[in-house]
Amino acid sequence: MRKRWHRARTGLRKSAVDYFRGDGSDWVAFAGLFLTVPAIALGTIVGPEWCDPAALVLPVIAGGLVLRPATLLLLYASATAALVVESLVLGSGPTSQVPVGVTPGTVLTVAAAGLFGLVIAQFRSRVGVPWRRGGTMLFDLRERIRVQSRLPHLPSGWHHEMALRPAGGQSFSGDFVVAARTHGGRTLEVVLTDVSGKGMDAGSRALLLSGAFGGLLGSLPPHAFLPAANGYLLRQDWDEGFATSIHLVLDLDSGDYELFSAGHLPAVQLHSGTGQWEEKAAEGPLLGVYDGCQFDPVKGSLAPGDVLMLYTDGLVEAAGRDLSEGIDRLTGEADRYVPGGFEGAAWHLIEAVAKDVNDDRALLLLCRTKD
Repeated sequence: MRKRWHRARTGLRKSAVDYFRGDGSDWVAFAGLFLTVPAIALGTIVGPEWCDPAALVLPVIAGGLVLRPATLLLLYASATAALVVESLVLGSGPTSQVPVGVTPGTVLTVAAAGLFGLVIAQFRSRVGVPWRRGGTMLFDLRERIRVQSRLPHLPSGWHHEMALRPAGGQSFSGDFVVAARTHGGRTLEVVLTDVSGKGMDAGSRALLLSGAFGGLLGSLPPHAFLPAANGYLLRQDWDEGFATSIHLVLDLDSGDYELFSAGHLPAVQLHSGTGQWEEKAAEGPLLGVYDGCQFDPVKGSLAPGDVLMLYTDGLVEAAGRDLSEGIDRLTGEADRYVPGGFEGAAWHLIEAVAKDVNDDRALLLLCRTKD
């Protein structure tokens, strides 16, 4: 008996797990909803003042969320039969002998709910993602983008700050960062990319590109990364297939770096000796537009106390304002953090410079400390 009970419990648990993952049968949900239909019909007949005939929309809507289209039609058949029985027992329209009868409005309400549920069920069936897993999948995708955008731990003498803020307060962004430490950990490679579009429209492309770029980063020599990324975008043949990107290759021992750019905005470097910001603009076309492109780097070096700032256009571009004005405003706000350090500065800079901008915004700060 114990073995039988254990097998039954294990089978029930497995069926429940498969169902909530979207892999199992929906017969359990159908059975539960199917039984609620006669229960509601009985409640309407016995106590019509407390149970309205329109209450049948509850299992109908629930069925649209959890059942497959074929099973959903069976539930709709039972709801239709229940409406017919209620109409025969209680009457309908002016002939009804009770305060609440089955009116044409009740039938239209249940029918409209059924049509709405069927559309949802057809959409879920076509996409292949049950509603039980849809929200979990989107949450997982968002977290994967965030994990891929984390910078690796840096050695003593280095500090980094990064902030991503999607357009309109959404969870998905067309801006992303991929980073890796290569050459035995002595080199930091960071790629900041701005995919065409914004928010949810660009989120799926950003997720695909972040995975591809993360695989390419560190697997190719620095000068071959952007050409390979450009070829990857061209092979996708998207209608909005272009992107801008900036690729930083930083030697963590010496502070020397190279910047490769694919149509991206220039980086800016703070020289601690003079307190001045210098633009670092490399040459290169947009990704996903032309084949066989060449990307020429610009070189520089970070001395102790220097800061290098990478950003996307959402922080500096605005209608009716020159791009140089936006960069000046960003560096001017960044000057406020020079005396006390840039701890937590990335998020606050976005808040100060581009809080209400309807565009994706990303900011990365790399600081070489004086200690």
